Amino acid sequence: MTDMTTGPVRRHLFTYALPLIAGNFLQLTYNAVDSILVGKGAGLDALSAVSVSNPVSALLVLFVSGLGIGGSVWISRFFGAGDKEKVKRSFSTMMISGTVLSFIVLFFGLLFSQQILTLMKVPDEIMDLSLVYLRLLFVGNLFTFQYNLLSQALRAIGDSKAPLKFITVSSLMNACLDAVFIFGFHLSVFGAALATVLSEAASAILCAIYIYRKVPVLSLHRKDWCFDRVLFNGISSSGILTALQQSCQPIGKLCIQSVINTQGIDVIAAFNAACRIDDYGRIPTQTNAAGIMTCVSQNLGAGKKDRVRDSLKQGLFLILIYCPFAAAAMFLFRRPLLTLFAPNDGGEEMIQIGVSYLAVKAFMIVFPAFTNSIQGFFRGLNHMTITLVSTILQISLRTLFVFLLVPKIGIIGEAWASAIGWAAMIVYEYGYYLLRVRKKLL
Repeated sequence: MTDMTTGPVRRHLFTYALPLIAGNFLQLTYNAVDSILVGKGAGLDALSAVSVSNPVSALLVLFVSGLGIGGSVWISRFFGAGDKEKVKRSFSTMMISGTVLSFIVLFFGLLFSQQILTLMKVPDEIMDLSLVYLRLLFVGNLFTFQYNLLSQALRAIGDSKAPLKFITVSSLMNACLDAVFIFGFHLSVFGAALATVLSEAASAILCAIYIYRKVPVLSLHRKDWCFDRVLFNGISSSGILTALQQSCQPIGKLCIQSVINTQGIDVIAAFNAACRIDDYGRIPTQTNAAGIMTCVSQNLGAGKKDRVRDSLKQGLFLILIYCPFAAAAMFLFRRPLLTLFAPNDGGEEMIQIGVSYLAVKAFMIVFPAFTNSIQGFFRGLNHMTITLVSTILQISLRTLFVFLLVPKIGIIGEAWASAIGWAAMIVYEYGYYLLRVRKKLL
């Protein structure tokens, strides 16, 4: 646990972010390993099947992450105020409601998997493989839901180190099972999905055991389990708005993916691989936002407005140092990184398409860095409506320009569309901060 209401803000943000960066790198690696091993072991069709299913999985993960963020804001605030009873009641309420929701999502996901893929305009030649992969992902998301809620609760009390241990075990397990199932048993996309399900289950179980045994403020015994309707109203209000905000991105990406899917299998595979690499570059900006949110929420609970304001300032300082190095690395190493994802035979066209795309996208990393920071700040204040409206603005413009540009100039059009959406989001959010929020914190 870390109390962010005392001590240097910048140091808290930095030390909080480091385990999160490592954990998110591992979580992305966990997904990238599927793509790499499927591409190498099962071919381009199998790789494309995994690619088209990933936006659906991302939608589910971000939706439950949004619910967890909404709950963690309240847990952080009560923790900062020293109210341990309400910390437990908030955690219990969040876990009960999240578990019920996870089973609802599983039911409808299995029922409508084929319709989802049809709406995404998945090519007929990879439809069967995509369906197998997607249905197993829906099963795995039972455990993903639990892990995300548990890890968000830990981060709300300043513990970003423990989730790293569980995601490390999960990632190593996923890589080993991928190799066994794909190369040993030749299970193709079924093997990749099964490996993901088993590794996600391991991370959720380990996290639950750790909290029960090692974190008294969150450890729920029989008498602690309760569903507090008043807290649920607050948590659900914050959580639903954040879940909607988090879901806007993958919903937009589903629309974007449907445009990409019309460009052919090489483009589908190139776009998926390039997005994986771009995701790696953006991890520190996302974890910095999580640190800002926790620091803001704890200090708001403690009534320290000067530290609330300083959380955003110090967070922006950190990302301005990081962005030039990330952009340079993505640009300089884009070809060897893309080669990792390519199948052994017939992958040169895919690599060339991805290289051209990343040459443009690498230098746009500063845009989401700024938007993530201010979103973390608003979440900490529980101003979830602002994050929702700004995200809808961003993804709407991005999707619109993808439909206009990609058919004319290929997937490079998606990079320019992203820049347009992010720029609009920056103007809206920082304008709102300067005009409406900053004065209240002085």
